[in-house]
Amino acid sequence: MADFSKILIANRGEIAVRVIRAARDEGLATVAVYAEPDRDAEHVREADESYALGGSSAAESYLASEKILEGARALGADAIHPGYGFLSESEEFAQQVLDADLVWIGPPPSVIRTLGDKVSARQVAQKVGAPLVPGTEQPVEDVAEVKRFAEEYGLPIAIKAAYGGGGRGIKVVRRHEDIAELYESAVREATAAFGRGECFVERYLDGPRHVETQCLADAHGDVVVVSTRDCSLQRRNQKLVEEAPAPFLTSEQEEQLYRASKAILRESGYVGAGTCEFLVGRDGTISFLEVNTRLQVEHPVSEEVTGIDLVREQFRIARGEPLGYGDPVVRGHSLEFRINCEDPGRQFMPSPGTLEVFSPPLGPGVRVDAGVRAGEMISGAFDSMLAKLIVTGASRAQALQRARRALEDMRIEGIPTVLPFHRLVIADPAFAPELAAGRGTLEENTQPGLAVHTRWIETEFENTISPVVPAIAEDAAAAATDDAVVAELHGRKVQVDLPPALSGAITASQRPNSSSGTPSPAGDQGSEEQEAVLSPMQGTVVAVPVRDGTRVAAGETIVVLEAMKMEQPVIAHRAGAVEGLAAAPGETLRAGQLLARIVSE
Repeated sequence: MADFSKILIANRGEIAVRVIRAARDEGLATVAVYAEPDRDAEHVREADESYALGGSSAAESYLASEKILEGARALGADAIHPGYGFLSESEEFAQQVLDADLVWIGPPPSVIRTLGDKVSARQVAQKVGAPLVPGTEQPVEDVAEVKRFAEEYGLPIAIKAAYGGGGRGIKVVRRHEDIAELYESAVREATAAFGRGECFVERYLDGPRHVETQCLADAHGDVVVVSTRDCSLQRRNQKLVEEAPAPFLTSEQEEQLYRASKAILRESGYVGAGTCEFLVGRDGTISFLEVNTRLQVEHPVSEEVTGIDLVREQFRIARGEPLGYGDPVVRGHSLEFRINCEDPGRQFMPSPGTLEVFSPPLGPGVRVDAGVRAGEMISGAFDSMLAKLIVTGASRAQALQRARRALEDMRIEGIPTVLPFHRLVIADPAFAPELAAGRGTLEENTQPGLAVHTRWIETEFENTISPVVPAIAEDAAAAATDDAVVAELHGRKVQVDLPPALSGAITASQRPNSSSGTPSPAGDQGSEEQEAVLSPMQGTVVAVPVRDGTRVAAGETIVVLEAMKMEQPVIAHRAGAVEGLAAAPGETLRAGQLLARIVSE
């Protein structure tokens, strides 16, 4: 039995707050770590102690394993919880934690290596007879290998980061001429998010549902499936809405999902919380996708329908305790809405800035897991998710009704969020046939099922949401309003509150970053305004495929930006020659900044 009393959470935001609160429930002390933009973040305030990692990017902070281990040593933590993302699926980090005589709250490094690599995970799935679509047996070496696979199996294909997760490093190719560009983009995203750029290729099922199983496995060989989940509502292969249990599955499909998940985890020697992901085709065919060797963002919906605290179960398993139960009975229905700072009126473009108002809803069946508070500056360096709204009811219909009310009650101001999308989709018959039909309860065998699929937003959703005029994001320090001095002593954060007379704090009206001020959109009356290509968001330049003098057609990529772990191409709005190009890889741009002009002949 491995015991521990103080946990360092090697993460940030909502999941760090979630783990801190579960640890507090269990009487455990907590240590938060933070990058420079997160100096005054909610997870830092919630923890018993905090440790400065320094740096303003993920690579300099939450991916810097040695800094994290130094924080554990300095503050006497005896266990590390990785949360999700960052180093949560790094076998190297897990081994470093164990080598430092700390408890790793996650699966063994060898299992992370086997299942975290999507290629070897497919091999395990094949061995136990789980259903699979065709794919490469090893990571591809270059673009030529991707092209050969596409010629053999046809399009569409998916190029996926072998060590990725969370929908990042995935590109779906539908045209042969896009293979090279999308392969390079997948490699870049994978390297930036996970530190490794290897990718594999598989046949892509068009229009499938994304269904998964939340699993727990102890060190004594027992594996249980806590619940199924449906996560089909996605944009850019990243989930927006999730629910448990996965609706409109047959008993045979559920049995297949349970059986395959347990077989994969037993075969790999899994210990801890993990998720097996599958695609369900329009014809009902099930195909194994991957295993996430960590806690998922959407884990709360499984908790709500079973009463199991998955984070505390992770603690128990890490101590070596047996699960002591079988597959739990699922009761009711739960929906989770990710509240991301993205503008759905501009293709869900990341939109960092100052969060002026954050007022979550209340009422029966409503839970909000958040890592932010009003007044906080949301950096573009990290993930776009601010919070999760989880709504539970006795049936899917009741959960949808409560969700409709909760989404209307939720208020967020200062930055664009996906709330307008959620309010629309909750009334769309493709996602909520129960409400569209006017039924108060879900009647068995009377509903047509879900019409949504993993590309429904891009292909079928009628997006009538107006774009938000982007505010120019300033440095977080310029937006600071707290009357406090923050210092660090041997990595520990010390904050001293000061009275306004001593702080010299400026008022909101004096602040240059007043978020009520937004740049005027370019007009169409002048030739220079017609020619201008502006940065649509704050971000970092990762690729510039053109140069001054390059002739482009409308729709061609001028610059590729990265913000909040997502790449966003900036495309030409007209045909012509590129002039005055003012963007280079590695450069940080602000929203509305002039990138180039496209001069017509």
